[in-house]
Amino acid sequence: MDIRPARPDELPLLPEIERASGEPFRDFGMPEIADDDPMPLETLRHLHVWVAADPHPVAWVAVEVVDGAAHVEQISVHPDHARRGIGAALLDHVARWAGARRLEALTLTTFRDIPWNGPYYRRLGFHEVTDPSPGLRAVVEAETARGLDPSTRVCLRRPLNSGVWAQY
Repeated sequence: MDIRPARPDELPLLPEIERASGEPFRDFGMPEIADDDPMPLETLRHLHVWVAADPHPVAWVAVEVVDGAAHVEQISVHPDHARRGIGAALLDHVARWAGARRLEALTLTTFRDIPWNGPYYRRLGFHEVTDPSPGLRAVVEAETARGLDPSTRVCLRRPLNSGVWAQY
């Protein structure tokens, strides 16, 4: 699996991966999440986006810098390629990218109790942020404005260390 920056011609392929990766929410009793619109292409164009390709994209991650951390705006793995470590590999790639830029951590917001969300990220070294930075609070406020219940959400952080900086 090749992890690389998304090419401009690949950006229109990413919403379908995001839609497909949202389908498991339907079976978890959250059809509104499965039916949610994918990230707009115009937004993707302004973020750092990498794909996992084989040879076409099967997963992707979009990142922006928020308060000195690489904030994962979205990570999506097509269900046909799930449970193969692709999401973890994308996050490790982002960690190397962030470390090379001397960023402090990876951050993300996710559903607290959905098995492939909060518990999954905790297994990958993320921990709950009890006092979010102003930028992370703004992310949560934007999610709430879009209709996500903040009581079901959690802010997570995975610190980076100097060992990561040397690897990229």
